[in-house]
Amino acid sequence: MRRALFEGLVKDSNGALLPVAYVGQEPTYVLIEDGFKYHVDAQKVDLQVLNIFREQILEHKDLVSSAVLKLIGQDDLFTKAAVDAQLRNLDQHFERLFEVGIPEPVRQYLGMLGFSITIDRHGDVVDLTMPVDPLEG
Repeated sequence: MRRALFEGLVKDSNGALLPVAYVGQEPTYVLIEDGFKYHVDAQKVDLQVLNIFREQILEHKDLVSSAVLKLIGQDDLFTKAAVDAQLRNLDQHFERLFEVGIPEPVRQYLGMLGFSITIDRHGDVVDLTMPVDPLEG
């Protein structure tokens, strides 16, 4: 069964968190507007956010790769090749993410850091608020 990746982090334009409901096996974010409940396909919303992440990762691929190597304490040619291969195959990781979801504690932590997604009733992401590095001010 697919999961709504960003449950508890998706809001409407008024800042209200949107609950998740399942239509059959498919998760939806439920947006209430003018008394109507709109069941917005969660995967459509989640893919938009993941595509933004992908663009940022690929834009800074060298920085991400070197940070991962530093984090795991390896800096050899084979490990670098493995990390670069993983970065090239982000779509496969995203597909797996839909199956397992993002753990609740991680979503809560993202929310505490200020991460949020604002959508309209069509499922278009109209704002994505990313956490700021506290060291950057």
